[in-house]
Amino acid sequence: MTDIIDLAQHQQEQILAAQLSAQLRNGWQAGHSRTHCEECGDPIPERRRQSLPGVTLCPVCADWQERKIRR
Repeated sequence: MTDIIDLAQHQQEQILAAQLSAQLRNGWQAGHSRTHCEECGDPIPERRRQSLPGVTLCPVCADWQERKIRR
């Protein structure tokens, strides 16, 4: 029997797999951080880019995306 947490985890895995596939198709290199958010275009803070190699979202958009996935 599948519960809501299993369904959410499965959905998150599918989203991450699709995002990774899209990034690889677009020539993304592991460990390369973006300087601007791919969602809103705002600058990504240098400290965030250094601590999270490969980051593509600003803190606000990353938080919004995580909340959206949890629902």
